[in-house]
Amino acid sequence: MAGGPRKIRLWDPLLRGFHWSLAFFVILSWCLGQFGPAKMTLHFWSGYAITGLLIFRLVWGFVGPAPARFSHFLRGPGAIRDYASHMFLRQPSYWPGHNPLGALSVIAMLAVLAAQVTTGLISDPDDYINVGPLAKYVASSTRSTAVGLHELGANLILLLVVLHIAMILFYRYWKHEDLVTPMLTGEKELPEEIARAIGGDRPTPEGERTGR
Repeated sequence: MAGGPRKIRLWDPLLRGFHWSLAFFVILSWCLGQFGPAKMTLHFWSGYAITGLLIFRLVWGFVGPAPARFSHFLRGPGAIRDYASHMFLRQPSYWPGHNPLGALSVIAMLAVLAAQVTTGLISDPDDYINVGPLAKYVASSTRSTAVGLHELGANLILLLVVLHIAMILFYRYWKHEDLVTPMLTGEKELPEEIARAIGGDRPTPEGERTGR
């Protein structure tokens, strides 16, 4: 039906796997960090997993499907201002992917996590237990500074996670837009004209059967 809603394939399986794996290891790392030296080996391994995920996301941001690419969702100041001016309307945004403000949150989270991984690798709190594997390659003053920055980064990540969840709830209950299900299934329902404008995306089998 022309102009009706249509389900499209939006988020690819690898991106969805990255998203939920990153969420798991970030929460795990934060929780393990609260136990101090007793769980630090597990904290390190969780950090290594995050490092691998960040490297994957960087590469996938250039070679992955269109919705996963940085060039697809990063927008200039004008687009960000325009989206922000309409975001409090009580209706779905129907944005095909990360919206301009969501894109900023993605970059912020990736940047903070990259900084957190870096400080963790070179931290040395002088307890001979929590020493980062690359600490011996930097100056003593740098190692000490990294400890403080790593603690600060943990709090900043917690804040970003809380804001992320708050925005999901805002979109769900204020804008009546479900952001979680598409990240689970890879499918999102969009108006026909928007769905057709997304190059390379195809309707799901369900959409093909129902004509949506």
